[in-house]
Amino acid sequence: MLDGREVLTGTAVAVGDRPPHGAGRPPRPTPAQRRASGKALRATAPLDALAGSPRDTRTRDPLTLLEEQAAGRVPELVPIRWGRMLASPFAYYRGAARVMAADQAGASRSGLTVQVCGDAHAANFGLFGSPERRLLFDTNDFDETLPGPFEHDVRRLVASLELAARENGLPRRQRRAVTVAAGARYRTAMAEFAGQRDIEVWYASLDADALQRDIVPMLGSGGRKRLTRALVKARTRDSLQAFGKLTEVADGRLRIRAEPPLLVPLRDLVPGAEGPDPAGAFHGLIRQYRNSLQVDRRTLLERYAFVDMARKVVGVGSVGTRCWVVLLVGRDDDDPLLLQVKEAGPSVHAEFVGPGRYTHQGQRVVAGQRLMQQASDVFLGWERTAGVDGVERDFYVRQLRDWKGSVELGDLRPEGLELYGAVCAWCLARAHARTGDRIAIAGYLGSSPAFEHALAEYAEACADVTEGDHRQLAEAAAAGRVPVQRGV
Repeated sequence: MLDGREVLTGTAVAVGDRPPHGAGRPPRPTPAQRRASGKALRATAPLDALAGSPRDTRTRDPLTLLEEQAAGRVPELVPIRWGRMLASPFAYYRGAARVMAADQAGASRSGLTVQVCGDAHAANFGLFGSPERRLLFDTNDFDETLPGPFEHDVRRLVASLELAARENGLPRRQRRAVTVAAGARYRTAMAEFAGQRDIEVWYASLDADALQRDIVPMLGSGGRKRLTRALVKARTRDSLQAFGKLTEVADGRLRIRAEPPLLVPLRDLVPGAEGPDPAGAFHGLIRQYRNSLQVDRRTLLERYAFVDMARKVVGVGSVGTRCWVVLLVGRDDDDPLLLQVKEAGPSVHAEFVGPGRYTHQGQRVVAGQRLMQQASDVFLGWERTAGVDGVERDFYVRQLRDWKGSVELGDLRPEGLELYGAVCAWCLARAHARTGDRIAIAGYLGSSPAFEHALAEYAEACADVTEGDHRQLAEAAAAGRVPVQRGV
C-alpha cells in the first residue's frame, strides 16, 4: 500500500475508487501474476542496467545544483554546510542528496514504485524509542521521502557503504563484499516479505537487542564496548538529557542557553519577538500542528506550557534550513519536553519523479515516515506558519530526542560493516514491502545474484564520482567561490 493506494508494477489504483466486490470489480491479480509482472519488467529494465555510471546521466554541474539548493536557506548558516561537506567524501555525499537525485533521473528505472526514503545513506539509519518504549533500529531521516523507484533508495544505501568502506581503509575486495552483501540482503529480505501475509509485513521490526546480538560479535573489543555504550546511552538521550544540556536559569527564569551559531534563542535573533504573551502566540502558531496529531497525543501536548524557542543547526545536508527547538514544561520545570520544528521544502526527487500527492511538505515528510518506519514519535506532526521574516513555510514537528543513538561506521571492522549494511538493507526492504508491491519487486529481483553485483558496480562508480565532486568543492572553496566555515 502506498499513501492509501495499492501499487502494482508501478501503477497506483485508489482503494476508495474500486467498485464493491461483485459489482464489476476486476479480479485481483494473484501472487503468481504479480510475481510474473515483476519478472517481465526485466525485458525493459534489465538488472545489469542498474550498474550504469552516474556520470553518464549528468546534465548539470554538481556544484551548481548545490548552490541552487542553498539559495533559499539562511545565508549566515550556508558556510557551515559547506564546511561540514568538505570534511570527507562521505560527508559530501551526505549533503549531496540533490546531486544523486539528478544523477539517477537519467538512469534505468524498474517501473516499481514504493515510498522511498529519498536519502537512505548508511548514516541515516539508527536507534530511536517507540511509543511502547522499545529501542528500535530503522531509517530515521525522511526529509526527502516521496513515491519513487525502489532502486533509488537501494543505490543510495549501497554507494554510501562503498564510501564508508573507503573511509575505513578497506581494500577493493573487502569493499565489494560489503556492497554485494547489502544488495543480496535486500533481495532475499524482499523474497521473504513476498511470502508473508500483509499484516506480518506490517508488524515486522528490528530492535536493539537483535542488533546487539548480531553485530557485537563482528566487532573488535573496542568496537564492542563502543556499541554497547551507544545502546545504553541511546536510552538516556531524551528530553531530560537535552534539557540539561540546552537550558539554563537566568534571573530566576528558565530559558534555552545561547551557543551561537549552532543554537540561537529567539530573543537574540529578533529582540522583543517574544511579545507580552509568548505562550498565547506559540499556541496560535501551532494550531495546525495540534490538529495533525491523534486525539490522545493532542491531549498530552495540551498539558505542556511554552517556555522558550531557539534556532538550531542540525545535520549536514539540512544545514541552512530553518530548524527550531521549542522548550515546553508540564507539571513543573522538572517536567520538560523539547520539540524540534524543522523546515520541510520539496523533496530533491520531486523535480525528477514528480511532486507526489501532498502540497504541504511537512505532511509529506510525516506521511512518508509513518508509512516506512516501524514506529514513529508520538509528537510527529506538521505545521505551516510564517517565520520571523514573515515568509510562510512548511514544517514538521517531532521530539528533539527520544532514545536517539547511532552506530559509528568507523568503529566497524570489515565483517561488522558488512553485517551493518545488511541490517540497513533489511530495514529498507521492509519499508518498501509495506508501501509497494513486494511480490512484483521480488519477481523482478529474482533468485540470482545479478541484482547485488549490478549494485556493487554502481556503488563503485558512484563513489569515484563523489570523490571527484568532493575535490571540485574543495577547489571551489579554495578559490573563494563558496564561503566556508569549518569545524562547526
